[in-house]
Amino acid sequence: MTIPCTGVILSGGLNSRFDGKNKALLSVGGRRIIDRLLDVFSDLFDEIILVTNHPQHFLKWDLTIVTDVFDLRSSLTGIHTGLFYMKNPYAFFSACDTPFLKKEIVEILVEQIEQKIDIIMPETAAGFEPLCAIYSKRCLKPAEDHLRANKVKIQWAFRSNRIKYIAENQLRPADPELRSFLNINTPEDLTRAEEMITEDRGLRAGVREQKSENSGQNTNDT
Repeated sequence: MTIPCTGVILSGGLNSRFDGKNKALLSVGGRRIIDRLLDVFSDLFDEIILVTNHPQHFLKWDLTIVTDVFDLRSSLTGIHTGLFYMKNPYAFFSACDTPFLKKEIVEILVEQIEQKIDIIMPETAAGFEPLCAIYSKRCLKPAEDHLRANKVKIQWAFRSNRIKYIAENQLRPADPELRSFLNINTPEDLTRAEEMITEDRGLRAGVREQKSENSGQNTNDT
């Protein structure tokens, strides 16, 4: 990584569909989402920031924990806070409810960092992914200006910044099903994520069984 980059996890929102439980602490496949994300972040970033208005829930993790600068509930507020506190010129931002974020996807984005670009953002058939994207420190002022005006739309805040979009065909080799962009917004999403874990384990078990059978057959043939 030639240009230093921070990793920022955004843990905001009301989480009303989960009885107020922070989505970062939800378990998928027996592991909390925050731990899954930190597996990726710790391999890539020396500075990791968690933006949350409930820091007491995360004291056991070795993180830089910060709270929103502006008292406005929005994703833009979290992005602004990460930009405000980060020490590096760029930061990768992720929502806290993405249990399948792949390290390879983040690496693709990080590799695109260059001084003349302010934002590096995936673009798929489903649309843009502003909460799985890289922002430069130059985005701090436009974010602040919008929040001071009580405007919270991400796409409008950064419309004057230089944005590089990463096309879906550049992402699928690293993440064929684009699971990195799957958010846990509802209990149904959580159920589906658990089903995906179960399916993956079944496929891996089937592959191991097939290899074992092939190995036994080869031994018998000799």
